[in-house]
Parts: sequence; structure tokens; C-alpha cells
Amino acid sequence: MAVEGIVSPPPDTGAGRDQFAAELGTARACGAEVVRTVLMAGRRYELFSRADEYAAFARTAKATLERAEPVARSAGVKLAVENHKDFRTDELLDLLRGLASPWVGVCVDTGNNLALLEDPAATVAALAPLAFTVHLKDMGLEEYADGFRLAEVPLGQGVLDLPAVVAALRKGNPRVRFQLEMITRDPLLVPCLTDRYWATLGRVPGRDLARTLALARRTSRKEPLPRVSQLPPAQQVAAEERHVRESFAFAARTRLLAG
Repeated sequence: MAVEGIVSPPPDTGAGRDQFAAELGTARACGAEVVRTVLMAGRRYELFSRADEYAAFARTAKATLERAEPVARSAGVKLAVENHKDFRTDELLDLLRGLASPWVGVCVDTGNNLALLEDPAATVAALAPLAFTVHLKDMGLEEYADGFRLAEVPLGQGVLDLPAVVAALRKGNPRVRFQLEMITRDPLLVPCLTDRYWATLGRVPGRDLARTLALARRTSRKEPLPRVSQLPPAQQVAAEERHVRESFAFAARTRLLAG
């Protein structure tokens, strides 16, 4: 068993930096060598309506990592930044390569960047050399008028080539650790056919939009994606547990992580 932590990035205050250092110290004392963090709590196409707003966020994110890096280095804990529907892969790589620290890398989420119209295989291959840990998941897509719906589904029931994903990540870092992230919730709306969506994504090639919409059309399931918000809490918990168990069963049956 391995222990990993989750921390919020340090705010630009003395108290915030002290708290961040204390959290990393606690994680290290518990045996964690890696902690995961995110630079944006939401989704860029929902939070920002103008390109300059997003550019200001990106500058703040860079400064945040520059504050966090020496603290992580001093604590002896690696900081894994998740691709969290905030940066496209090239943007995240530019940020991390600019920092050029062995103490700051990536928590690779295998499905998140579909929301930014990326090919999951390309995302994983590009981020793998900087991967410290992985949120392993499978994804389902479903068309709707303004774009597509996106949801985590049990491993083996979605669109990802999971054996190829695992192989690419291990090629990039043979010691990388895998965590199942099986979120059971209503599908997220990715309104990629609306003007607001493109406010911060103007550089995205049209072929990426076409490829992702074609994937949604080609792989739309006969049954709708899971929807649980209207279920009683006990049934929501039961659905989550069922999906987790189905994912573990798939991984065991296919020897997904063997080797």
C-alpha cells in the first residue's frame, strides 16, 4: 500500500505558506512521497468569459507553483499537479518545463482533457514523462445540442484504450502509481458549440473539435450515461460502490496493471 496526499496550493501570504509547509510535513510523516494539487477548482470554459481573465489566472498559477516548489523540495515531497480542465496539455507542459524542478510534476487524469477537446491517448503520452501519479478512469460521451456530455464510467465501459494508456504511462515513468478515480455523478456538459466555451480556447484547432464530436457520435451508448442526482442518497452511494467494484473486477480480469 502507498500513501498519497492532497493539498491546496499555497496562497501568497505568510500564513498560507506556513500552512502549506505544515501540510507537506504531515504528509511526509505519514509516509507520502507524492501529494496531488490543482491550480483551478473549476473548469476554464465555465469560470472565464474573456481571454484576458484566463491569462491572469495563468500568471497567478505560475507564481503559485514558484512559491510551492521550494517548500516541496525542502519537505522532500513531490507535488503532482493534476490536469484539471484548466490547461491544455501544451500549456501545462510549458508551465512545468519553465519551472524545471524534479519536485513538481503531474497527476495525470486520463479523462479530464476530453473536456478541452484533446485526444486522451495524446494527452497521456505527452504528460507521461512528468507523471508522479495517475487518476485512472474511463469516460463515456453523449451528444447534446450545445456539444457533448462527459462522464466517468466503470473501467472498460468507456472510450479509452486502457491497456495503451497504462503502457504509455509506464513508459514515461516505470514507477508511476495508479489511483482509481470513479466519480459517480450526473454527466458534465461540455458546451463546445457555444461562443463562451471558445473565449479562452481560441488557439484550439478545428480538427480537435471535429475529432471529439465524431468520437461522441461514434461511441454514444445505447443506454444513457449514469445520472444519480435524483436518487436518494443511499442509492447514490450504492451506485458509486457498484461502479468501483466493476472497475476493480475489470482491472483484475484483464490484468490491466499486471507487470
